Amino acid sequence: MSERNSRENRRRALQEARQADQRRKRRLRLAAWGGAVVVVAGAGLGLGLGLSGSNTASGAVSATPGNPASFGPLSSLGTLTAAPPPGSLGPESVPIPSVPALAGPSAATTGQTIDGIGCQTNEQTVFHIHTHLTIFVNGQQRQVPAGIGIPNAVAQQTPAGPFVDSGTCFYWLHTHAADGIIHIESPVQRTYTLGEFFDEWRQPLGPTQVGSAHGKVTVIVNGQVFKGNPRAVPLGSHENLQVEVGTPLVSPETINWSSTGL
Repeated sequence: MSERNSRENRRRALQEARQADQRRKRRLRLAAWGGAVVVVAGAGLGLGLGLSGSNTASGAVSATPGNPASFGPLSSLGTLTAAPPPGSLGPESVPIPSVPALAGPSAATTGQTIDGIGCQTNEQTVFHIHTHLTIFVNGQQRQVPAGIGIPNAVAQQTPAGPFVDSGTCFYWLHTHAADGIIHIESPVQRTYTLGEFFDEWRQPLGPTQVGSAHGKVTVIVNGQVFKGNPRAVPLGSHENLQVEVGTPLVSPETINWSSTGL
């Protein structure tokens, strides 16, 4: 029994050390930025500054266990509208679109378990990856705001724009900035889906709807067309994920992950 307790204590100590290191790195980054604290409203404040943009693609297409993803070539979509030009980099070294948000963070997401996803006071780092999400409605880009999955989000003002660093708790899927980066920070290693992220956001997502926008929904993952329900799209490491509702369809945007440090 004592040996098992000792192993459990070592495991907990390692996890706490990882979490402490994560918090230390974030404090150092924020200290370098400096600036005032900004409260992030949960009812539709757009935090982005500058235009969204793209660099080079990276990452591999993944699939949800038990539900293999099916993909088709980008050419199957026909002629695509050019993606908007790159804009100003945000605090995560990712461009932030200067456009309206699809919707603000939900005030109804208060820390309750959603789709089996919990909300802890400390960010979980056992499984830690990032996905980039871009959204277009009838050819017009919509912002993915900061503070999704962080109830009562509070942001630090940095030279590159607001960065949410604290709140009541952190869901395992959340956003720190309005740059479309989804942080997957989980106490267990598993595959999460776009539908789960939208459930945290309290926004509808399906084959004919994205938020309040209605129309045929097209999903592009790392330059390939996802065939299936958009809710089932897996959130993989360093993926460039684009969701479009209606037409015209826009060429997929990508980011240079190597320049982000994520």
